Amino acid sequence: MDLALLRTFVTVHRAGSFTRAAALLGLSQPAVTSQIRTLERQLGRPLFLRRARGVTPTTIGDELAHKAAPHLDALVEIAESGLDDESAERTLHLAGPPEFTAERALPALVEPAGEDGQGFALRVSFGNADDILDGLAAGHHDLAISTARPRGALLTATPLCDEEHVLVAAPRWAEWIGSEALHGKDASALEHLPVVEVHESLPFVSRYWAAVFDRRPAASGTVVVPDLRAVLACATAGAGLAVLPRYLCASALDQGDVVALHEPAVPPIRTYFLVVRTGTLAMPHIVRAYEGLLLAAAEWS
Repeated sequence: MDLALLRTFVTVHRAGSFTRAAALLGLSQPAVTSQIRTLERQLGRPLFLRRARGVTPTTIGDELAHKAAPHLDALVEIAESGLDDESAERTLHLAGPPEFTAERALPALVEPAGEDGQGFALRVSFGNADDILDGLAAGHHDLAISTARPRGALLTATPLCDEEHVLVAAPRWAEWIGSEALHGKDASALEHLPVVEVHESLPFVSRYWAAVFDRRPAASGTVVVPDLRAVLACATAGAGLAVLPRYLCASALDQGDVVALHEPAVPPIRTYFLVVRTGTLAMPHIVRAYEGLLLAAAEWS
C-alpha cells in the first residue's frame, strides 16, 4: 500500500475535510480526493461519508486511522530526527494571545538554553482563540497557546496553566466604595464605578460577575482598549475598575498602584492550552518549545 495515500488519508481523517487536508499537505483538493478514492478502491471499502460540510469517517475509516496513524507519526519522527543537527536553523511559528504570549511564553522560549542555543528561530503571531486555532489547523502556525480547547482529531491540546482573575482598581476607588462595602455576592457597591475592558461585551468583567456574584454587570465600558496591559495602565491611572489576570497585575498590587476590590473564596480562573496539529510533536523544534513551555509553566504562580 502506498504510504503517500495513507498519509493523505490520516490527514483527512484528522482534518475532517478534504479542503483543509489539501492545505496542510500542500496539494490541490482534487488531488486529495483522487488519492482517497484510489485508497478506497484498493481496500474495496468506503473510508469517508461525504457531508455538506466536510467528511465523516466510516467505521472502516476509523479502524484504519487507529492502526495507521501511530506508525506514520513514528516515520515522521524518524525522518525529522535526521534534522536534529541542523535544528538551530528551524523556524518555530508560534501563535497566542498577545499579553500572555509576551509576558509568559516568550521569556520562557528565548531565555539562554545552553551552548547549542534554543534549537529554533521564532516567529510569533497574536490573535484571539478562534483565529489562532483556525490558523494552526490551516498550517499557518506550528504551536498555539489558546484559551479554548479545540474539538476534533486534527488538533491535540494539553493544559498549560490556570490564570486567576482579580477585580482591581486604583486605591481612590477602594476608598470611595469603602473597605466593608463588598460582602459575599453583593456587587451593588460596584454598580456606579466606571469599567475598563478589552471589548464592548465586557468579557473579563462579565465572566467575573457570573462566577462570583451570580449576575451580569450593570455597567458598560467606560474605557475599552484591546490589550490587557493597556487596561492595567488605565486602571492604575484611575480610569475605573478592571478584571485582570493576577500574573499581569501582581507587581502593581504589590506596589499599591492598584488594590483588589474583592477577594472571593474561590477566584475565577481561565485555563490556557498548548495546541499542536496531531502528529507534529515528532518534529524536534516543536517538541522543544512544547516541553519548554510545560516546564516553565510548572513554576508559574
